[in-house]
Amino acid sequence: MTSASRGAFLTIAMRWVDRLLGVISTIVLARLLVPADLGIVAAAAIVIALVDVFLDLGVVVALVRNPNAQPSDFSTAWTIRVVQGCLATVVVLLTAEWAAAYFHEPRVAAVLRVLAFTFVIGAVENIGVVSFQKEMRFDKDFQFFFYKRAFGFVVTLLLAVEMRSYWALVVGTVVSKLFGVVVSYRMHDFRPKFTVEKFKDVFGISQWVLAWNVALYLEKKLHQFFVGGRESTSVMGAYSLADDIAAMPTTELLMPMNRVLFPALVKVSHERTEFKRLYLLAQSIHALIGIPAGIGLVLVAPEVVTWLLGEKWLIAIPFVQVLALLGIVNAIVSSQLYVLLTLGNVRLLALLSTSQVVLFGGLAVFLIPGAGALEISWLRLLVSLAGSALYALAILRHLDNLRLSEVLNAFVRPIVAGAIMAVCVWQFGAMIAASSFLMLLFKVALGVVIYLLVIAALWLVSGRPAGAETYVMGTIRALLSTRISSGKGDADKRAEPKP
Repeated sequence: MTSASRGAFLTIAMRWVDRLLGVISTIVLARLLVPADLGIVAAAAIVIALVDVFLDLGVVVALVRNPNAQPSDFSTAWTIRVVQGCLATVVVLLTAEWAAAYFHEPRVAAVLRVLAFTFVIGAVENIGVVSFQKEMRFDKDFQFFFYKRAFGFVVTLLLAVEMRSYWALVVGTVVSKLFGVVVSYRMHDFRPKFTVEKFKDVFGISQWVLAWNVALYLEKKLHQFFVGGRESTSVMGAYSLADDIAAMPTTELLMPMNRVLFPALVKVSHERTEFKRLYLLAQSIHALIGIPAGIGLVLVAPEVVTWLLGEKWLIAIPFVQVLALLGIVNAIVSSQLYVLLTLGNVRLLALLSTSQVVLFGGLAVFLIPGAGALEISWLRLLVSLAGSALYALAILRHLDNLRLSEVLNAFVRPIVAGAIMAVCVWQFGAMIAASSFLMLLFKVALGVVIYLLVIAALWLVSGRPAGAETYVMGTIRALLSTRISSGKGDADKRAEPKP
């Protein structure tokens, strides 16, 4: 198996483990807590993320993009991150009361005062672990990620069972950060030192990354500011949970591809033919998986919410359905972001994200000033669709050997198969009366079978063109071949005569 395929497999496994733990955590916490509890934590998380993004200089991106990064580069990046963490902690402590007043919830202030210190804790994590991703050592990257996630998962659930309070989420976050620091130094022998020796080199890349991160954060989170300021904490909690659920089958599921795609694109950035091939392959895989996953969640949203979360969360159903469609758009755009980032167009990325922020904010304030959570969801979807067109134009402009027809071909078969799947599931689902659990199983099974049959038929009719289908089948064959060879080797060893 190639290193890229192995990396993709490991990172996909890593993300699936993350989402599995996330799903279990979400289900248990939704049963133990009420929407208002999650609303308090979600409001605090918005402030934490906002401060973080405004002070994040993107040192990790700078290290990954630097092919000749030295220990001094890593130590400088670590120093910058520690200073950033200290400043972020101070800013959150000073703005906690203001944030509580904006969200009309005094308990948010106390949560922020605790979470503020996660900046400092996270900043001292060993910067050496970045080399796992940089050097495509995805097995180590998987281990580091899994240890942190699993520990935080267990601690948070135990606290939630014991406390039955939103404080379980807060304390669990702090403990998870502390554990991550310990694991980072045990897994990598690099020991960072305080230095600014390579500040100019690191900051030269990071300054536009900072601008992009700020714009990207506002693009992804500005909607929560409007919802939090206009709705109750219960609606805010339902909306926040719906946002998480909607991202699971699309954006979050496909993030491992981007984790592998970025270093792979960096390696072939000067070979435009191979660069183009990798981009189109990633785009077609995103469409092949993301489109049916998003459409499928729209179809099963009532059953998912009712069976997994309980009737007290029914308000979240329409949010999940709209945001699942948004997840499809985000999944498609995500690979385009990494292409422009690899080509060094961070400034363009910042401008594109800023344009979406301005458009969304202007419409939310002036066109629909009284809009609630559901209207905000639809507005996000429309603005993201407009933004995806801008990203596509930017890609075509910077890859002169790429044609629009080649990009569109990546979406034709998944869109047609997804539409046929939706019609069939909707029609047959309306004819059956069953419990939410049985209906969920029926819709998922029917949708998967229909989609696979249709996508396979379309691929064959099209003449078996190279693309996502070819790649997936090749990867499956490689995995099966590896397993068979491994099993045969083990059998031969057992058959050897013993001395």
